[in-house]
Amino acid sequence: MDLNADLGESFGTWTMGDDAAMFPLVTSASVACGLHAGDPVTMLDTCRAAYELDVKVGAHLGYPDLAGFGLRSLDMTFDDLFGAVLYQLGALDGVAHAVGASVDYVKLHGALYERTVRDAEQSSAVIAAIQAYDPGLPVLGFPGSALLGIAEEAGHPVFAEAFADRAYLPDGTLVPRSQDGAVLHDAGQIAERAVRLATKGEVEAVDGTVLRIEAHSLCLHGDTPGSIATATAIRTALEAAGVELESFA
Repeated sequence: MDLNADLGESFGTWTMGDDAAMFPLVTSASVACGLHAGDPVTMLDTCRAAYELDVKVGAHLGYPDLAGFGLRSLDMTFDDLFGAVLYQLGALDGVAHAVGASVDYVKLHGALYERTVRDAEQSSAVIAAIQAYDPGLPVLGFPGSALLGIAEEAGHPVFAEAFADRAYLPDGTLVPRSQDGAVLHDAGQIAERAVRLATKGEVEAVDGTVLRIEAHSLCLHGDTPGSIATATAIRTALEAAGVELESFA
């Protein structure tokens, strides 16, 4: 099982999360590429840390929305989104190569991630750009999403992720963050859910429905209160259950 986290999201003197504490816990790092978060020096430092710790680097692509941290959905044209994806891939790939690393997969961020669960037009623009840059680049995303479907049709390796600390609806989607109970906070409960996802491929929805999720990766959040302790509990529990931790990339 892979453990991924969104890293490199600081900007200048503004710090997001505790990357130093998260790196030893993950096998894959989704690195912000400068449009929703991150800056050249942060990207460089993050890629260097990943290379030194043998953590795979993923391009964490978002809308060009620094002020909104990529959490606002943008009605971008096909060409504008195509260009924004290419821009981010090229920027991170260049920085990664400078320190001996490489971009090994793609994962979307925030509003772009959520929108491409169902939006085929924006998903097509994203995948077309990835295809133009690297036809074999793996794509990590939400199971059953439009994005992964289009990526698979285009010949990209696709991998699904799950969230041990997020509440699921009976249809397999996540409870919106705007609703109470969307994010779980009990580290023990979250660790148990992680082990169940990794060993049985299932998670319990808010109404008690047991959902089947064949996840290749679990997303660890590092930017919420207590997140490092929770991520540590997840990794410890998975190792105790005999789950081999390695990147899918």
